[in-house]
Amino acid sequence: MLASGLLLVALLACLTVMVLLSVWRQRKIWGKLPPGPTPLPFLGNYLQLNTEQMYNSLMKISERYGPVFTIHLGPRPVVVLCGYDAVKEALVDQAEEFNGRGEQATFDWLFKGYGVVFSNGKCAKQLRCFWITTLQDFSVGKRSIEERIQEEAGFLVEAFRGTHGAIIDPTFFLSQAFCNVISTVVFGDCFDYEDKELLSLLHMMMDSLEFTATSTGQFYEMFYSVMKHLPGPQQQAFKELQGLEDFIAKKVEHNQRTLDPNSPPDFIDSFLIHMQQEQKNPNTEFYMKNLVLTTLNLFFAGTETVSTTLRYGFLLLMKHPDVEVKVHEEIDRVIGKNWQPKFEDQAKMPYAEAAIHESQRFGNLSPMGLAHRVTKDTKFWDFFLPKGTEVFPMLGSVHKYPKFFSKPRDFNPQHFLDEKGQFKKSDAFVPFSIGKRYCLGEGLARMELFLFLTTIMQNFRFKSPQSPQDIDVSPKHVGFATIPRNYTMSFLPR
Repeated sequence: MLASGLLLVALLACLTVMVLLSVWRQRKIWGKLPPGPTPLPFLGNYLQLNTEQMYNSLMKISERYGPVFTIHLGPRPVVVLCGYDAVKEALVDQAEEFNGRGEQATFDWLFKGYGVVFSNGKCAKQLRCFWITTLQDFSVGKRSIEERIQEEAGFLVEAFRGTHGAIIDPTFFLSQAFCNVISTVVFGDCFDYEDKELLSLLHMMMDSLEFTATSTGQFYEMFYSVMKHLPGPQQQAFKELQGLEDFIAKKVEHNQRTLDPNSPPDFIDSFLIHMQQEQKNPNTEFYMKNLVLTTLNLFFAGTETVSTTLRYGFLLLMKHPDVEVKVHEEIDRVIGKNWQPKFEDQAKMPYAEAAIHESQRFGNLSPMGLAHRVTKDTKFWDFFLPKGTEVFPMLGSVHKYPKFFSKPRDFNPQHFLDEKGQFKKSDAFVPFSIGKRYCLGEGLARMELFLFLTTIMQNFRFKSPQSPQDIDVSPKHVGFATIPRNYTMSFLPR
């Protein structure tokens, strides 16, 4: 009894201190940030937000306070940017000032500022440059990345052919294929589709990402300072992230034993060699922690984001069979049925390219973007953002901007076609974000989406067990990420 009483007193004292710190912090910045709903001590604006629909909640608040406003996620103040003009001005026109990385509480539990995605300053810049250079080196090697994607797309076609038109869930087929592409780049090898370790890794990635999109994940985002010490679903997400880090660490240990400095076959070996070259540099960013967590960044993003995009794309094509028919017609006309699609075919296939872009726009997989942080005191519009202020660039609001997309809530490839049926780019197409912290995998992802989709559709037509009008394309969860609903389908040979 005494122990439990002391624990309760300690917990109340801890909460009291956090409330007082929250009040002090809010008063310190009061009047400097853009307007927004009045926060409560420690709770912030929690009572005014629907954590089941965080993106929609924030967009509703913007209707009252405008495209730039402040929201308090618990004790954490965040400036929210809505619409093309605000997002573009911050991330492009004032790119240097908005170049910092903000918090993502679930992933920060593991990354803690290390790795290419969640780091800041010199570290982020050097790791980004190294990845870009390494990927370019691999692209001009004996076996290009395009050839690796084509090969994996062929394996995926054979896997689908092996289902003999049965009704299946395509989720893990797609995840396995995209995982193998990024694995050949970062590890130098790939997995068998029946590999139990691969299936375990895919579950870890999918479950931890899905947690960030749930109501509990958004609640954790607000009150992580307390919740990280309590039991709950967040502890399972931590366990899965730790399992992924442990897997990467074992891969790095293996590469250390087999390293050939004269012929690095993958990203890990290239990084290890660079670590050796930087041994005498006391300020180097090339050390083991950054190697493991950068590799995890690449492995995670290179698997889940692209496979989820294509999974959403399949669902949208079954919902809109007229679009599927037009893509099939273009594939037959430009590529034919006997030639393997190449990335250069993209320039001659405006409708397929438009359908892919529209799937990314409509799917809106990163609705709130990754949080940014201003790196110095910054004037933005008529407001003052003190150094360190966190910023949410609402990429989903850009994708639904009526100025660029005539029917923003509809799936319509015409959004990316001109009057002559030719593909047209849109400045408001930002699935990979924009500015200095754009997604490093953009080029690779664009190639993968085109080659996988055209190769699969060259061989199959899609069939849902439901009629098109009954297919639900609304997302399962929308939070840090958009998670599409689970569904089943058949791959019928053409």
